Amino acid sequence: MTADAIRVERPTTNSRLFAHSRWDAIPALAGLFHLAYFLGLFFLYPHAPLWVMLILGFIYSLMVNANINGVGHNFIHNPFFRSKLLNRLFGITQSIACCFSQTYYDAVHMQHHKGNADRPDEKGETIDWLSIYKHGHDGEAENPWSYVFLSFFR
Repeated sequence: MTADAIRVERPTTNSRLFAHSRWDAIPALAGLFHLAYFLGLFFLYPHAPLWVMLILGFIYSLMVNANINGVGHNFIHNPFFRSKLLNRLFGITQSIACCFSQTYYDAVHMQHHKGNADRPDEKGETIDWLSIYKHGHDGEAENPWSYVFLSFFR
């Protein structure tokens, strides 16, 4: 995962596997559990009744949210492993589990940190592609409902 961004140097551990702390095993395992759950849904689908799949799907949606805001967010700022290959493979597992590219998430999120929800300049442009002010009016933030539900389509 590489994007132009400010990355704070953290003390490293003497672990041969983890780059920052052996505690990174916890979010790494949570991410792998998320992938296993997703694959379980895939294989369970032909055999389970709809009501079971709806409940499991709702739980999956909560897991995606937790992954994006927890595991994935921490991972793009502080890749867990010393090995670039392991970091790349873990990013791929999370791309599959969340159904969107972690490389794309990294790029967009680092752009967000460059602008940090900035207000539009005189040309109406923002550094932060996801700034809540980008589609607002008169220097005000956009309505949160339109921001949440229309952002995907812009």
